[in-house]
Amino acid sequence: MKILEVLRENGRISVAALAERVGISRANAYTRFEALRADGAIKRFTAEIDHVRTGLGITALIFVTVRQQMWKQFRAELARMPEVEYCAITTGQHDAMIQVRVPDVAAVHTMVTDRLANIPAVKATETVFILDEVIKRPYVLPSDRQQATRQARRPAQETQGDVPLGKMRFVGAAEGRAALKKDD
Repeated sequence: MKILEVLRENGRISVAALAERVGISRANAYTRFEALRADGAIKRFTAEIDHVRTGLGITALIFVTVRQQMWKQFRAELARMPEVEYCAITTGQHDAMIQVRVPDVAAVHTMVTDRLANIPAVKATETVFILDEVIKRPYVLPSDRQQATRQARRPAQETQGDVPLGKMRFVGAAEGRAALKKDD
């Protein structure tokens, strides 16, 4: 798990540096790394792209209701849409959730009204625009949950300074009351 934690932050790290960060020998790090690849725990290496800088500044989720006998057609049509970054079959009101990245709102409109709506397998859609991606991890590990549990047991540290636009700062009740008393 420690190797996967380090690779999540830097997939291009050398085996020597990986071994040092994990606290094992270089040979052992190489053996364990290769075993993770051979077992399929590590599927591939990829680059993380800044979508805004590449001209794809709009992200939307499109929830789709599919005619149940036409799943094969739906999947085939979706595979031909290059703006689809992710699709998951879901439970609940809709059957699938599609995440798209496009240059502007008009491109989302065109995709939904001209392309998705014209697929016979698509019964209905609902579109939601993403305003801010608050958390985006390349992957989650079981050790993340254990670490979060340990951190939750520690007393919370106060946050100071300005909070960036689109982010939240939580103020404890005592801190909020103290600020109110100053205004009196």
